[in-house]
Amino acid sequence: MAKRVAVIGAGASGLVSIKCCLDEGLEPTCFERTDDIGGLWKFKEAPEEGRASIYRSVIINTSKEMMCFSDFPIPDDYPNYMHNSKILEYFRIYAKHFNLLKYIHFKTLVRSIRKRPDFSQTGQWDVVTEADGKQESTIFDAILVCSGHHTDPHLPLASFPGIETFKGQYFHSRDYKNPEEFQGKRIIVIGIGNSGGDISVELSRTAQQVFLSTRHGSWILNRVADYGYPIDLLGTTRFLNAMKHTLPSSLVNWMAELKLNRRFDHANYGLKPQHRYVTSNRHTLQVDYVDYMDELAIQVGVKPNIRSLFLTDTKLAKEVFFGPCTPYQFRLTGPGKWNGARQAILTQWDRAMKPTRTRIITKNVNQSSVPVWLKLLGLIVLFAALYFYGF
Repeated sequence: MAKRVAVIGAGASGLVSIKCCLDEGLEPTCFERTDDIGGLWKFKEAPEEGRASIYRSVIINTSKEMMCFSDFPIPDDYPNYMHNSKILEYFRIYAKHFNLLKYIHFKTLVRSIRKRPDFSQTGQWDVVTEADGKQESTIFDAILVCSGHHTDPHLPLASFPGIETFKGQYFHSRDYKNPEEFQGKRIIVIGIGNSGGDISVELSRTAQQVFLSTRHGSWILNRVADYGYPIDLLGTTRFLNAMKHTLPSSLVNWMAELKLNRRFDHANYGLKPQHRYVTSNRHTLQVDYVDYMDELAIQVGVKPNIRSLFLTDTKLAKEVFFGPCTPYQFRLTGPGKWNGARQAILTQWDRAMKPTRTRIITKNVNQSSVPVWLKLLGLIVLFAALYFYGF
């Protein structure tokens, strides 16, 4: 008899969890408190208690080739950095393709999850859900919590003495939806994270004046890098990761900060932070992507063997090592192996460039896009990485 799994939430993690359960011969049941899939990426005109909330103009900061499900590339005509409506559309395509909707109970709230009295023998759980005012208890063999971590706002009012006598309006960014209602107002946005930067720029088009407050400054990255390529496709590679571990950290920091200051000098804008770029706290959950993914991949048994690939499939190996570390790499081998992974990797730049190539341009066939010196440096770093890290 198949093990029963409760999946809580039908957002990005919930959908893929349903699909993975089905792949493993398990019996998933997903409980979604709202009337639709998408979680964070389902825009609502007004924020709702107990669920994440986004503003109308939100565009994701991860390009489509880096954020897609590992066995389901995003359509090639989609933009690299997608508006929230496009992300939700992709989720709908994914759910329809794998027939996931029939496993989701919408408008169903999970009230409690408790170990059963015989948990030490069975490992089972009692899950109490509520729908249409009626509660129901169900036994499950496992629980997958996919409710996300952007649900509850953090509003540290105690850090702002006098806020109780402030005559204006104040609120968390989760309650922001569009700039029109702030026409002609003077506004201060506190915090220079992704939301703070986005909202400040958007408000500047309608407000009388906008101030962006940052405690320590920050290193600012643009989504679009050199030559118009998505920055994460250029920067998230095994080659650069090997360089980071091979070269002195002071040199890596100097190179990264020099690059960022070429776009605009952070000191001139009062943004240069005291911390170095590589050690900065840039995200809610921060890890070094390639190292973290490989750590998980080793545990699961899906980490690509670079050394073996260079001996057996040089064309693929070059893309895996020098190209972006896209999710498809973790479908090349081991549990969950996908026969389309190799082709997806070899065509990932075609999909990335498809939205930008609106007309055909004749290229000089003798012109190489990679300088000879960079190729030589890549070979040196490759051999060093293979020797020291046992790829």
